[in-house]
Amino acid sequence: MTSEATGENDPEHGLYGITVAADLVGMGVQNLRLYEARGLLRPSRTAGGTRRYSDNDLVRLRRIGQLLDEGLNLAGIEKVLGLETKVRKLESAARRRPR
Repeated sequence: MTSEATGENDPEHGLYGITVAADLVGMGVQNLRLYEARGLLRPSRTAGGTRRYSDNDLVRLRRIGQLLDEGLNLAGIEKVLGLETKVRKLESAARRRPR
């Protein structure tokens, strides 16, 4: 099976268990569970229900950590992340639009 077939090069593919993901981003496991419960991220799940975090999830967790360090609470972080997503979508649409 190739790495493409397994999704190993896909930044959305869940690769890491919760303990490994928490270690990679320097957060506690309980924090990751809290952020998921608050809707700040949605890791994939195995057929058995085990969380699997992707490289994109790790990027998002690091961004959450930065915003926490800047003094935002989880409600503020939710708004900031939502706005950042909207900006990326608008920028992408603007790049595709013919001039």
